[in-house]
Amino acid sequence: MKAWIAFYSIFRKDMRNYYLKPPNISWGIIFPLAWTLMFFVRSQSPVDIRSILPGVMAMSILFGTTSMLAVTITFERRSRSFERLLLAPIDLNILMLAKTSGAILFGLLNAFIPVVFASFLINLAGINWFIVLASVFFLAVTSTFFGLLIAVTVSEVFEAQTFSNFFRFPMVFLCGLFVPIQNLPPFLRPLSYAIPLTYGADILKTAINGEGHLGMGLSFLILMGFSLLFFTISTKNIKEKWIY
Repeated sequence: MKAWIAFYSIFRKDMRNYYLKPPNISWGIIFPLAWTLMFFVRSQSPVDIRSILPGVMAMSILFGTTSMLAVTITFERRSRSFERLLLAPIDLNILMLAKTSGAILFGLLNAFIPVVFASFLINLAGINWFIVLASVFFLAVTSTFFGLLIAVTVSEVFEAQTFSNFFRFPMVFLCGLFVPIQNLPPFLRPLSYAIPLTYGADILKTAINGEGHLGMGLSFLILMGFSLLFFTISTKNIKEKWIY
């Protein structure tokens, strides 16, 4: 019971202190929102909103979650308040789950911003919302733990954002969001399948348009594997470098 009280206290504190920090607003909300408007507002030719909706949702999750962790972890490490949490009588795994739960929730909310815009422009009938919600959740968890892995390797917020962008932008263009993986040069395709965003976006494509080319069961398993890998490496890094 005490562990769950500590979990809730840490979660609530992060929600109150970090949700509206400038990096979260700029990268976590405004940037995905700007991309959403860029794709959804009609240009000289009609835009197939439904076909690009999975990609915009996946990108909103990626930028929202990683931006959140860049603030919560690196800011507290710099102010040394994270060290006080490490001294608390709480298991490290529960502590890190509490620190990342806010980012997961942030990613879930971000994912449905494009859906709200799309609902005013097109008919969203026929979408498997259960699969959409499941894929959004697992993609948010995986992206959050990826952001955690980056955040525990740096010491400044700007370093975390810069390092995140080093991975985020190539991931956006390699995971099949805008260019199908089948159309990429053969030497780039192995990189595409090494990116967790590929599998989350493919599940969303299947649930929304029926256009995914990977099995959903396999994609969910791979996302869970990436999540476990990122979280394990992150906690190991903290134990070896932060706890003396």
